[in-house]
Amino acid sequence: MSGTFKRILYGGDYNPNQWEKSVWKKDMEYFKDARINSATVNVFSWAKIQPSEETYDFSELDEVIDMLSRENYDIVLATSTAALPAWMVKRYPETARTDYEGRHHKFGQRHNACPNSPVYQKYASALAKKLAERYGSNPHIACWHINNEYGGECYCENCEKAFRVWLRKKYQTLEALNKAWNLEFWGHTIYDWDEIVLPNALSEGITSEQTAFAGISIDYKRFNSDSILENFKMERDAIRCFDKETLVTTNLMGTYKGLDYFKWAKEMDIVSWDNYPGYDTPWSYTAMCHDLMRGLKGKPFMLMEQTPSQQNWQPYNSLKRPGQMRAQSYQTLAHGADTIQFFQLRRSVGGCEKFHGAVIAHAGTSDTRVFREVRQLGQELETLSDILGTKNQAEVGIIFDWDNYWALEYTSGPSRELTYVKQIHEYYRYFYDRNLGVDMIPWDGDFSRYKVIAAPVLYMVKEGMKEALEDFVKKGGVLILTFMSGIVGESDNVHLGGYPGPLRDLAGVWVEEIDALAPGQKNETVFSDGTRAECGMLCDLMHLEGAESLADYGKDFYAGSPAVTRNTFGQGAVYYVGTQMEEEGLFKVLDQAVKEGQPAKALQESTGLEITCRQGEKGSFCFLMNFKEEVQSVPECFVGKTDLLTGRTVEPGEEMKKFDVKIVKM
Repeated sequence: MSGTFKRILYGGDYNPNQWEKSVWKKDMEYFKDARINSATVNVFSWAKIQPSEETYDFSELDEVIDMLSRENYDIVLATSTAALPAWMVKRYPETARTDYEGRHHKFGQRHNACPNSPVYQKYASALAKKLAERYGSNPHIACWHINNEYGGECYCENCEKAFRVWLRKKYQTLEALNKAWNLEFWGHTIYDWDEIVLPNALSEGITSEQTAFAGISIDYKRFNSDSILENFKMERDAIRCFDKETLVTTNLMGTYKGLDYFKWAKEMDIVSWDNYPGYDTPWSYTAMCHDLMRGLKGKPFMLMEQTPSQQNWQPYNSLKRPGQMRAQSYQTLAHGADTIQFFQLRRSVGGCEKFHGAVIAHAGTSDTRVFREVRQLGQELETLSDILGTKNQAEVGIIFDWDNYWALEYTSGPSRELTYVKQIHEYYRYFYDRNLGVDMIPWDGDFSRYKVIAAPVLYMVKEGMKEALEDFVKKGGVLILTFMSGIVGESDNVHLGGYPGPLRDLAGVWVEEIDALAPGQKNETVFSDGTRAECGMLCDLMHLEGAESLADYGKDFYAGSPAVTRNTFGQGAVYYVGTQMEEEGLFKVLDQAVKEGQPAKALQESTGLEITCRQGEKGSFCFLMNFKEEVQSVPECFVGKTDLLTGRTVEPGEEMKKFDVKIVKM
């Protein structure tokens, strides 16, 4: 399999089956004008191409594929398995899902299949195989797109039986399972595998986000992720029966909670994802999501979907301002994308997504602001092929772990305000604001390439974590830990002997208690130089065991006790942030950690621009982007260089307005 594409794929979801054929020809003219060179087709066409159990009808899809091939499109061919046809649910009701409340669903919606239904698996696999047999030899098929935005959960009897099988493989014995889930609590001891029931609203569930027994609920998250992954692998393997080479992917969803994407990425040839920030989503958060998607495989990724204008499903669906879509696309490219694709190419006439943006709006003309911006971007992308396959380089890593995501947010206390992704983003934002490249990394990744690693709220420390982190620090790395770290093991049972459990020696502190402050309640941290910074939500009451205090609490009965510490460990150091600090205080600590670790920056000058670089054999490509309201000056180090987007030399004192972009080859 080739690792990338021959050109930057520029296009998106196309549904010609929703339109009269007279529209298709006009679409080809519009898309050629916009420099669109790819189309994702067949995403939700199962009912069209398989109208009954034994009947397949590929005639319309043949026409679509032939048309796109004649026009020299790169085709992203989907398998259509994300929405069941009505006949399947009617004849085989068990293919539909049972929800968290225990309600078995009828036909409707999408992502509506039970992942452990043998009937669904049979027909989905057969469809993928027939598509690959029919189209796999077409040289215009650039990528296979399996299913669509996998997600959701099922709590039916099939899943319950499959869960028991999964548990037997994991634990081997009921004794091990009872111990892992601490079922002596409340007298829930299991004596037969068939006594295990799913943790939904009818059993251990309190709400979909709360549970009486985190052990079983976390295991069900793992099981569900694995079950759906098996569906992906099943279709991938069916395709491989006839097409051994073409890249296979499915579109992920950033920090989506339901699936362990690091595990998924091992089974994908290339990662793709759908980027839909809200009107108030920080640009740093979107950048973090891109870096997470790139980090899943440590390689360039595909942007499978974004909207060229507005969305339809968020609470407030603002238009993208002039230049915003272009700038957003270049941020995506800067952080490792090799494609820019939209949902959708032509706006649907009905259904819940009829107001979701598209290249061609309901007016059916190219004379729109959105189309002109799409055309401009397409023209520019045609000149940037040298960027394909280039890599982002970073000496800062941030650990992102789905087990921790699930466990931290299932834990009953100490504060409902504590959420995993928000904590990760707070630390990411520091590095983003300083143009320090970041890799989002798994806990079992290669730490040797990094000088600084942040592991916010590393609540669950699994087997091997302690040793990997200790080895990193011993060899000179700088590690940043926070409150709610090292509390539990893989099954959410507490590491006894004092917090932060296995990380206690590494951090050089013992956390005796954790105070939870309600919204509006505040403490403060006092640094040795007299700087004061507010803190709240959680406050670790801790004792020094080799570490030094960098800041103490200023109020309450624990005033004067350490709040932030640094511990020398081997040739490196560990910073422990024991409370939720306001930005001034947190960034002061991180400044010291970065000064000690000395990770490489994109540039030494201070700037309000986002500057992100990709490197390859043909040089380093630096993306300069202004996402701020204020005009920003171009840093001096780029003066005299050529802006690849305009062909003009960067002049001294040059300024960039909001959403302006430059790409400079260094």
